[in-house]
Amino acid sequence: MDDYKKLMDDLPNKIVQQLGLVVDIDLHEKESRHYIEVTVPQSTVPISYHGIYHYRSGSTKQELKGTALHNWLLKKSGRSWEDIPVPGATADDLDIDTIQSFLKKAISKDRIPASAAEEDIMLLMKRLNLLTKDGELTHAAILLFGKRPYALSPTTSFKIGRFGKSSSDLLFQDIIETNLLTMIEKIMDKLKDRYLIRPISYKGLERMEPLEYPEPALREAILNSIIHKDHSSTWIFLRVYDDRLHLWNPGILPEELTVEELKQEHSSYPRNRNIAGVFFKAGYVEAWGRGTNDIIKACKEAGLPEPLIEENQGGLSIVFLKDIYTAEYLRKLDINERQIKAVLYIKEYGKVTNASYQEINNTGKTLATEELSDLVNKGLIQQSGTKGRGSRYELVRKI
Repeated sequence: MDDYKKLMDDLPNKIVQQLGLVVDIDLHEKESRHYIEVTVPQSTVPISYHGIYHYRSGSTKQELKGTALHNWLLKKSGRSWEDIPVPGATADDLDIDTIQSFLKKAISKDRIPASAAEEDIMLLMKRLNLLTKDGELTHAAILLFGKRPYALSPTTSFKIGRFGKSSSDLLFQDIIETNLLTMIEKIMDKLKDRYLIRPISYKGLERMEPLEYPEPALREAILNSIIHKDHSSTWIFLRVYDDRLHLWNPGILPEELTVEELKQEHSSYPRNRNIAGVFFKAGYVEAWGRGTNDIIKACKEAGLPEPLIEENQGGLSIVFLKDIYTAEYLRKLDINERQIKAVLYIKEYGKVTNASYQEINNTGKTLATEELSDLVNKGLIQQSGTKGRGSRYELVRKI
């Protein structure tokens, strides 16, 4: 590098002009070759290049814009969207019934003192970290307790839709417009009333009518979507299909967590600390990061597949599957293609016999018997009818 002396003069000026940063430039020599070391100090303010902000995620550089830039700038200033004051908001904008319901729950859980029920509303908001230093109600306060939180942002509401075969086939929909603390019950009531069925079965003489998806798992997933949502972004969407239920909320996982780590023992990293804190005090959630594990456990105990969880389109998606008898799901199990073919045959025709197993798989009786027995032992199918030639196999879980 023959022009290193010129670079030593030019680099500091160019960096100051383009980035506003003062850096240290040092010249080094190794094996008769010169090289320049540029030391960039950590900045306490965001740095833009030609008016564009960037950040590094792992080994890639991402451009920050729109909502992501707004939230990043807030984070750099030590705040989040939930902490922003709502100009002109007063105690009159808060719903008394919601506050009383919260106090009753929180006191019964012993998470706030009984004396809180006698306190001034604004003092309660202060104790819940829902006031700014200047005594203004924050976004979180209006979202949690407000009479009309959708006036703050229309996307604070929750959208539910019933679809046909595809996402373009919307049959009907509902929008839940209420504050966050009453939202979960209104959503669950609407799902039970209009969207989900209760298959009837019997345990002895007892009539059983559980929801087609385990209610604790649904409730936990919906609570998580409300609490961890990026409330400065779009709506939460709950799409109900014949064979699945798809919940999506805006806001990717925190840097400390991956989707796989969600399924293991992990700590809690709430996006909205104050909103999460109020839900905790009301007894809706625990602060142990066990929600995802509880969802998976409830689905498995109900005989359903593990929900599909992934990050997409800037948010977190969870899909509850009603049917364990799909080729995609069966291939995740410890069974072979002949067994998968037989299970799908039963799904279509209602039953399979040893003879028909042999026919559809072009195999012998001994192997057919072994593989059918294996499917029985794995809890996928059950044997019915008489033993021997009259024996047939059906699905354990009715579709």
